[in-house]
Amino acid sequence: MEENQNLEQVQEEQVEEVAADDVTLETAEEVTEEVQEDAEVAKLAETEAKAAEYLDRWQRLMAEFDNYRKRSEKEKADSYDYAVSNTVAEMLPIIDNFERALKVESTDTALFAGVEMIYKQMMGLFEKLHVTPIEAVGKEFDPNLHNAIMHIDDETLGENIVAEELQKGYLYKEKVIRHSLVKVAN
Repeated sequence: MEENQNLEQVQEEQVEEVAADDVTLETAEEVTEEVQEDAEVAKLAETEAKAAEYLDRWQRLMAEFDNYRKRSEKEKADSYDYAVSNTVAEMLPIIDNFERALKVESTDTALFAGVEMIYKQMMGLFEKLHVTPIEAVGKEFDPNLHNAIMHIDDETLGENIVAEELQKGYLYKEKVIRHSLVKVAN
């Protein structure tokens, strides 16, 4: 509204200047039309500037929202992975005990078969959760996967080759849950 008053005031001043210079009425009307066109062009430019500013704000807001959504999804996935890996880590001693029980010879075949079925079921569950045992025996020692607790001299094995696995290690989606405890040949 204030802009309109200023515009009208400028128009009146220009008309008065034209009248003061003894310009004909037709010239004054032409000047008034030019002033009005200039005002409309200025108003259009101002409107376009505001539109560009609003578009920029909207684009930035959309980018921020997209980043927030991606970050939230990643945090949710990380939280799930953390919970699964901690739960599996707590279950590993149970798996170790099942493996020890399966190594012991037993005359009670029904008990042995039951323990074996539970062990297979647990390993199937681990497979569904993307938990895999770390391959160790016969592989080259990798400190990212293995924890060497003994070194032995064995001429039949090459240098830094895992000779024996004392405790199985496990991975969850390429992340080590527990390192394999191994004997390494030099």
